Parts: sequence; C-alpha cells; structure tokens
Amino acid sequence: MDTRQAAEFVKIALAGMDREYPNKPSHVFNGLEDLKTPSQLHPVFYGHFDWHSSVHGHWMLLRLLKEFPEAEFAAEIRSTMNRRLTQDGLLAEAAYFRIDSNKSFERMYGWAWALKLAQELRSFDDSDCKKWAANFAPLEKEIVGLAKGYLPKLDWPVRCGFHPESAFPLGFMLDYARATGDEDFEVLLVEKSRKFYLGDRDYPTAYEPSGNDFFSPGLNVADLMRRVLPANEYSEWLTAYFPHLAEGKAGNLLTPVVVSDPTDGHLVHLAGLNLSRVWTMRGIASVLSDSDPRKEILLNAAEAHLAAGMNYVGGGHYEGDHWLATFAVRAMTMQ
Repeated sequence: MDTRQAAEFVKIALAGMDREYPNKPSHVFNGLEDLKTPSQLHPVFYGHFDWHSSVHGHWMLLRLLKEFPEAEFAAEIRSTMNRRLTQDGLLAEAAYFRIDSNKSFERMYGWAWALKLAQELRSFDDSDCKKWAANFAPLEKEIVGLAKGYLPKLDWPVRCGFHPESAFPLGFMLDYARATGDEDFEVLLVEKSRKFYLGDRDYPTAYEPSGNDFFSPGLNVADLMRRVLPANEYSEWLTAYFPHLAEGKAGNLLTPVVVSDPTDGHLVHLAGLNLSRVWTMRGIASVLSDSDPRKEILLNAAEAHLAAGMNYVGGGHYEGDHWLATFAVRAMTMQ
C-alpha cells in the first residue's frame, strides 16, 4: 500500500464517520423511552450504517495513521479521533452494554472488532493515542467482561460465513488477550478453540461459499488454530483438516468469487469474502515452513483474492463502501 492508496481508504472511512443514515441499529426496544436516533443510542459509533462497521472504520483510520504518520491525511485523522473518541462518549457506549437487553448486542463480531481497536490503541506509542486508549478503556473492560461471561456458556461453535460465526472473533480476541497480557482470557479462548475445532477433519470445502458470505468459516477455523497449536502440531492438524490442500485442491476456497450485484447489501458480502480469505490464507501460510507446498499455494491464492476483492472497494455504492475498505486494509497491513 502506498500513500495515495491509503489516502483513498481514509477518504472512504471519513465519508461514513458522521453519516447517520441509512442505519441498521439492531437495538432491542423495551419501551417508548428507547425510541432514539442512532447517535443518541451510540454517541461514538453511530456512522457507517451499523455499530460494528463504525468500530472497524475507526480501527482502519487508526491503522492508517500508524502506517503513515507523516501523510497529509494524518492531521485529519487525529482531529477526527479527538472529536469522536471522547471520554463522555465512550462512557456512554460502555453503559449501553450494562443494560440487560443489550448484553448480547454485537456478540461476538462487534466485540471482536472493538477489542481489535483496543489492541491497536494500546500498541501505538503516541501521546494522542494514549489519551484515546484511556478513554476507550471502560468500553474495552465491559466487552472483555461480557466475553468472559459468555464463552463458558457457548457449548457449540457457530459455523457460517457472516456475523455470528465464532472462529473469527475467537482469533481476534486471542490476539488481544496475548497483546494485553490477560492470561485468564487467553486460557479461556485457547480451551474453547481446542474444544470446538481440534477434532475437525476433512472440512467440506465443496459447501463453500454460501450466497451471502463475507467469511470462509473453514478458513477462519484454520486461521484460528494456527494461533492455538504449536507449528508442528498445527501442520499435522491442517493435513487432516484440508487433506488435499498440498495438491492445490480445496473445493472453491482457492478461487476468488464474483459479485453479481454490488448494490445489493447482502450479495456484496462476497466482495468481503475475497478480502477476508486473503488474511486467513496469509495467516495460515505464516506458520508453515518454506518447503511446505501449501505455503506457496495459499500465498498465490491470497494474491488472486486480493486483486479480485479490490475491484469492489470504493465502488460508489454505500452497501459495500461502508465496510469493504476496512477488510482491504486488514488484508494489506495484517501483522
């Protein structure tokens, strides 16, 4: 990614930051007192069509500021973050989750992105960022507490290609727990991941994708387990999970998908599928030896998926524009 391309991503993110409508609040109304505008319900994360997209829009801006601190757009990002990541606003966001009917709000996809934002805030050695991180801490604490309370009760994994899927948030949360030194959270996440997925064999690659997927549930699991298992054990697990991957065979998983109508809010999910496959494939490849034929197969497929996914980023249709750039930035700058 160069500065010019980063500037285009920043432009897309800023365009949705204060755009309150259209909006999908996903809010449980308990009475007339809950009839509030999106910005009244969520004084910080009300733009970008929905709460989670607003959260990962903020993450994207922060990541681009971190990657290009001297760029012309850096000052505008700082100004935006100073205006949005306020103490009062984030205290209100945290309080929202303490209402009983809201405890499952954005579980666990939005939670995962919120903790990814928290991790990014914590890792940036910058005076402004330290202030934003301190302001974000109450919301961060609230979500970690909700996750620690919920995961012991989740007896079965959720296997699908969109928001409720469980392997993706487990992976992001595990990254967060390790980055912040939360050993209790790490133990819980590793135990839950092993319980859910360690015994997986012969993943049915022919069943993907579904028509509205923005995730590959199969690749998400493999990307999670490379965080959980030692490299040698993981390689063996991957052989049992994708037994024909070394031959270049994985059903439809290695082939980019085409979006028939990018103006359709559900069909455009497939553009995000191309991009999320990039980071899962690169994540899996990162722990394989250079002599492992699966590494080159995955990296080549990731390049093809990135090219295909980028065709839909910034297409001028808000159905995709409110979130696709985040997936592109994640794919291009993942660590």
